[in-house]
Amino acid sequence: MITLALFCKVVDNYGDIGICYRLARQLTVEHNLSVTLWVDDLHSFHRLCPAVDCNLKHQRVQTIQVRHWTDTNDHDGVCDAADIVLEFFGCEIPAWYVAAMKARASQPVWINLEGLTAEAWVEGCHTLPSPQQSLAKYFFYPGFTARTGGLIIEAGLIGQCQQFQQDNPAVAGFLSQLGLTEAERSAIKVSLFCYPHAPVGELFDVWKTGNRAITCLVPDGVAPAATRAFFGTDAAPGMHATQGSLTVHILPFLPQPDFDRLLWACDINFVRGEDSFVRAQWASRPFIWHIYPQDNQLHHVKLRAFLSRCSALTAAQHDLMLAWNDVPGGTIDLAAAWENLLFDRQKIAKLLPEWQSTLLTNGDFSSNLLKFAATINPDIRPDTL
Repeated sequence: MITLALFCKVVDNYGDIGICYRLARQLTVEHNLSVTLWVDDLHSFHRLCPAVDCNLKHQRVQTIQVRHWTDTNDHDGVCDAADIVLEFFGCEIPAWYVAAMKARASQPVWINLEGLTAEAWVEGCHTLPSPQQSLAKYFFYPGFTARTGGLIIEAGLIGQCQQFQQDNPAVAGFLSQLGLTEAERSAIKVSLFCYPHAPVGELFDVWKTGNRAITCLVPDGVAPAATRAFFGTDAAPGMHATQGSLTVHILPFLPQPDFDRLLWACDINFVRGEDSFVRAQWASRPFIWHIYPQDNQLHHVKLRAFLSRCSALTAAQHDLMLAWNDVPGGTIDLAAAWENLLFDRQKIAKLLPEWQSTLLTNGDFSSNLLKFAATINPDIRPDTL
């Protein structure tokens, strides 16, 4: 069996481990690889996957071997490097593991998994080698074109999403488990996942004074200042309150499968970072992206690159995303942008399947990754490819 080691350092709480967990799970389930996931923050991992025991240095979680990665030189009895070694976002795997890679009879395929961007320069850097002492490390970029690695998507995901969305009792049952009443389920349902600096309070004011009932579902710990102002106290899972046309529910932090269903069940999704951003594009619902902030406003460049590339976006989504991310150079009225987004929902529903088809022609990220690894070492090509 082909072995693969994936090293992850958690930087922005959930996005890093969320991506790595999805990828590791798909590599084991769909490609029959033996995957070891090294992660430095088991507590963040536990929130996404409750089966993770934060007190164990080594454990099997579903189909994945999980090891707690610490800064010490203790390699916990691991002496052999895997056939494929993935380093997520330049996290610098430990020196003892690099030494194990060098000691192999056949060198492993060493790949640095980079962050997602729609910028054109990515196509020129995708799969480029970077000599590392006596080893070669390759850069591998997710992306939106055939000259990138594509996006993570499990086999049959879109069909599962469509089946769920067409099953009204299933959707109602899922939302009921989250505490929504029948009236709240009948309202416009919005999931809200953003970074703390998003103008959530302003949007709440728009929703409260609007003439449409809004049910906003907020994961625990998201937008703490705005939810504190709304509830008059620190928000906690299970809390809900109504002001004007707006009802806000604070949700427990959901495991990944339930978070996916949340995106499927809502009418509009506000998402952030990379993982939920990609999942929103597979959810066939209008979405607004809050991009991870970078120095010198580089994230605004990345946002505009995506807005220019994605064919499933309307002018209303453009306006609302620019306002949501505080992009300078315009005076976008949040209330008007929101009303225009509601007006565009049917148009967006027609555009999204076309965008999904475009993305699917690029192949899925895990298969593309393994195909590339096989070009470096044909002996590790899985039977699934």
